[in-house]
Amino acid sequence: MRDHIRYGVVGTGMMGCEHIRNIVLLPNTSITAIADPVENSLGWADASLGEQRPARFRTVEELAEKGEVDAVIVASPNYTHRAVLAPLFERGVAILCEKPLATTIADARWIVKRAADHAAPFWTGMEYRYMPPMARFIEQVHDGRVGQLHMLSIREHRFPFLVKVGDWNRFARNTGGTMVEKCCHFFDLMRLIVQSEAVRVYCSAGRDVNHRDERYGGEAPDIIDNSYTVVDFANGVRAMLDLSMFAEGVAHQEEVSATGDAARLDVLVPPGELVFSPRVPFGTAKAIERELVVVEDAAMAAGSHHGATYYQHVAFAAAVRGGGSVDVSAEDGLRAVEIGVAAERSAREKRVVEITEITGAQLAAFQGST
Repeated sequence: MRDHIRYGVVGTGMMGCEHIRNIVLLPNTSITAIADPVENSLGWADASLGEQRPARFRTVEELAEKGEVDAVIVASPNYTHRAVLAPLFERGVAILCEKPLATTIADARWIVKRAADHAAPFWTGMEYRYMPPMARFIEQVHDGRVGQLHMLSIREHRFPFLVKVGDWNRFARNTGGTMVEKCCHFFDLMRLIVQSEAVRVYCSAGRDVNHRDERYGGEAPDIIDNSYTVVDFANGVRAMLDLSMFAEGVAHQEEVSATGDAARLDVLVPPGELVFSPRVPFGTAKAIERELVVVEDAAMAAGSHHGATYYQHVAFAAAVRGGGSVDVSAEDGLRAVEIGVAAERSAREKRVVEITEITGAQLAAFQGST
């Protein structure tokens, strides 16, 4: 079993720096290499590294060839993931690849195939699973606290997309679209909570408020800023995502509700509160119970995902050391991308999209690329 882990980080923008701050908190680890083609981004990492001074590279190829690393975090722009992963697969290091796994089904399929043949752990970064209140919520649903689950509702009302280097996140061709880029987190949560696979998707969405007056090279952004998405699962559970990216003033950025035949359970982030509402006879007093899930201060301070990035890294480090399993596989990443691609298609074409339309198309595309 490996004791000390040497980390590399590819992509030292906002999310890359969040990963760095959380790795610094882990025992028996060091960051020995970072790579980014943009000098300013490499400079941003300095504030997160503390006293660590890793080797600095401009390309992933240089890091893969010269970096002294056991594990690599891929936090480069979405559309670069396949190209960034290729030399890392050749190196044979453990990999945590940020969500979404890829921006196209063909690239995601390629990554799944390479990950299956990769001897070291491959992990898809899905931080929302690891928010302590969300993890507690999922545990209680799976333990049957709401009875048989029938309905799952996820609401994220938040701030607009932030500025990224080169403004790459303003265009669906670089991100896969909002329903892939942002919402793959929630489609992953749906699969995890429901414990089934999606069969059809309907998404009603718009570009109504954000980025409308922006121009990049004379081109207007084309990313969705609000949507309702309904997903039907094979086991009969229905799930809904309610997204608004122009609601930064709300009290709770995320609200998730699981409704079964015995009760409803909600989780509110922040503050990280669980609200349990069992069914009661009509006209009688409600019997609501509340539980606040506390997160370690250091984990909260090191990122913007309610401590999730830290707890994900604890689990990933255990897998790298050989003492834990991979929680979020490349296959999991692919499934979330499939639902996101279906939602993007549904929003554009204003119709229900069967998942088989996506999986059939993606399989043909993958076979044609091999």
